Amino acid sequence: MIKSPRTTRKARAALTAAAVTGCLVTLSPSAGAAATAAAAPPGRVAVDVASVNGSGCRPGSATVAVAPDNSAFTVTYSEYLASAGGGVAATEGRKNCLLSLLVHVPQGYTYAVSHVDYRGYGKLEPGAIGTQKASYYFQGMSQTANRSHQFHGALDDNWQVTDTTGIEALVFAPCGEQRNFNINTELRAEVGTSDNSKTSYMTVDSTDGSINSVYHFSWKQCAVRR
Repeated sequence: MIKSPRTTRKARAALTAAAVTGCLVTLSPSAGAAATAAAAPPGRVAVDVASVNGSGCRPGSATVAVAPDNSAFTVTYSEYLASAGGGVAATEGRKNCLLSLLVHVPQGYTYAVSHVDYRGYGKLEPGAIGTQKASYYFQGMSQTANRSHQFHGALDDNWQVTDTTGIEALVFAPCGEQRNFNINTELRAEVGTSDNSKTSYMTVDSTDGSINSVYHFSWKQCAVRR
């Protein structure tokens, strides 16, 4: 496995990250949630990994931690890397990961994910292409449109992109129900017009916890049932 550098370097060439898909469809908040946004709830919020599947995240290679102020949770990967060129097998060019999470929240609250920060490292030869995609959905509910970001070599640096959902499009977990929150991500590396004898790669791989994906909560209080 190719090991990605763990510290920030000065980019040796410009990085271009562009969203290439449309916006999320507009959806209404789930019934039962109050109309106004709420501060993060007191008490403990816990996120457990119910299942993990995909070529980019074998079981045990993805961990989750909740921020102390309940504002967000992070997902850290240890083996998520796509590579192309240099004799690497074609199957290494596309990696994916489907995480199914159990989010435990205090009674009387529900949540949505308002924006996500993805971070990783890219080593792309001139002319090579890297792509990061993601979509999210609650169990039994419609999946969001894919958000896609593309990077063009030459690149040898950390990368970061943010997916943001407008308040009118936030999808909240149904009040009083436990539904898994599913995160479907994909990472690609393509030779493009680069020298096929040289290896290019994209990664969200992290062994020291410094490179991770951050999912920011948006909270609402559930309506009191009478």
